[in-house]
Amino acid sequence: MADRTPQTTLITGASSGLGAEMARQLAAKGHDLALVARRTDRLEALRDEVATAHPDRRVELRQLDVTDEAAVARVVPELDEALGGLDRVVVNAGLGKGAPIGTGRGEANRETITANVLGALATAEAALELFRARGRGHLVVVSSMSAVRGLPKAMTAYAASKAAVASLAEGLRHELLGTGIDVTTLYPGYIASEMNDQPPGQQPPMMVSTEKGVRAMVAAIEARKAEAYVPALPWALLRPVMEHAPLPLFRRLV
Repeated sequence: MADRTPQTTLITGASSGLGAEMARQLAAKGHDLALVARRTDRLEALRDEVATAHPDRRVELRQLDVTDEAAVARVVPELDEALGGLDRVVVNAGLGKGAPIGTGRGEANRETITANVLGALATAEAALELFRARGRGHLVVVSSMSAVRGLPKAMTAYAASKAAVASLAEGLRHELLGTGIDVTTLYPGYIASEMNDQPPGQQPPMMVSTEKGVRAMVAAIEARKAEAYVPALPWALLRPVMEHAPLPLFRRLV
């Protein structure tokens, strides 16, 4: 059943994985969509899929690399105008590249930090300029369970980037409390996506399907929760363990 109050949601990194599945599930709940990503062919296929399943939904597409600050500043208000106002912006675009620091492969780490941190900042800047002007809106920042505690080897830069965007969201939530602008931080656990695609038998424990994991994310978004560890079971329970376990024990867990 469609949501009784239609909303318009922009999703970055919407061409695949969690972003694409969020688009499908939010469209099913009555949301009009603004979808941006670097790969327009996949966006077009997703738009056709949504149009077939929900012909009453409006879907606008734009090619966008979130590391291009000037492009983000131009495209977000353009989509706001095209759809008659954005109610929500989901900061989802990012990279999962990485290498152990100091092994001569720093470019992968720099690309991840640039996309995940500076891309998120550029998107938040553009979204909040619109939301502040109208005194309402909902910024959703997709962090990760890896933000809870620093991780080793190829995950070090990625975990640091997700901790940075979680801190960015927390600072904004503090500042904007009571203004009509809500800020949600999502901490996904192991949810199947292109970023963590691995052969059967090599996937991490507790991995859930994209559909199930995103269902938990969408529920938290629609409830406008301040923070959500998703899916709640087991990640809400594991968060304090991850945060406070002695380092020798934590190393065995990860």
